[in-house]
Amino acid sequence: MRGFLHEPAGDPRASLVLSHGAGSGCDAPPMVAVAAAFAEAGWLALRIDLPFRQARRYGPPVGSQARDREGIRQAASALSELAPRVPLHLAGHSYGGRMSAMLAAEDPSVAQARLLLSYPLHPTAQPAKLRTEHFPNLRTPALFVHGTRDSFGSIIAIDAAIRLIPARTRLIPVEGAGHGLPPKLAPQIATWFSDFLGEDRE
Repeated sequence: MRGFLHEPAGDPRASLVLSHGAGSGCDAPPMVAVAAAFAEAGWLALRIDLPFRQARRYGPPVGSQARDREGIRQAASALSELAPRVPLHLAGHSYGGRMSAMLAAEDPSVAQARLLLSYPLHPTAQPAKLRTEHFPNLRTPALFVHGTRDSFGSIIAIDAAIRLIPARTRLIPVEGAGHGLPPKLAPQIATWFSDFLGEDRE
C-alpha cells in the first residue's frame, strides 16, 4: 500500500479511504483537495495509489480490478487500526469509486458508507455498456456527486441507475462540471457527505 495520510487537528470523528481515477494517481489536485477538506472537517483521510498505479506511473488499469479492490481493502484495514473507534468510509473518483463500490458489494463490512465522485456509469460514447452489475448487491449507503456534463454518464442515467441500489442513496448534481470535479468543490463535498451520514443519526 502507498498513500498519504491527512490528519485532523484533534481526535478524528470518522475516517476515509480515498482512491483515484484510471488516468491519475493519489497526487492529483482533486484528490489532495478532497483529503485536505475532510481533514479540516475533523476526519482522518488516507488517499492511496491503487495497485495498478504503483505498478506503473502512467497508463490505465488493465486486468487489475481484483488487485485494486484488494488494495482498497488493505488500506481500509490499515486505517481502521489507526482509528479503531470511529466509522470508516470509502470514497473514490471515477475508477476508484467503481472499485470501492464493487468491493462494498462483495463485502459490506469493509466500510459503513461510500462517497462516489463522478461514477463512470459507462465508457465514453457507449451508454449501453452500463457498469451496474454490482448495484443490486450494495447494502451500505452511497452518496453520488456527479457533473451535469460528465461524458461517462448523464444525470438522468445516473439517477435511474442508482435506483437499482437497495441501500440509501443520494445524487448531488454539480451544474456545468465534467468528469473531473474542480478541486475548489472539495470543502462542499466534505459537507455534503457529512450531512448525508448525519441523516442516519437523526
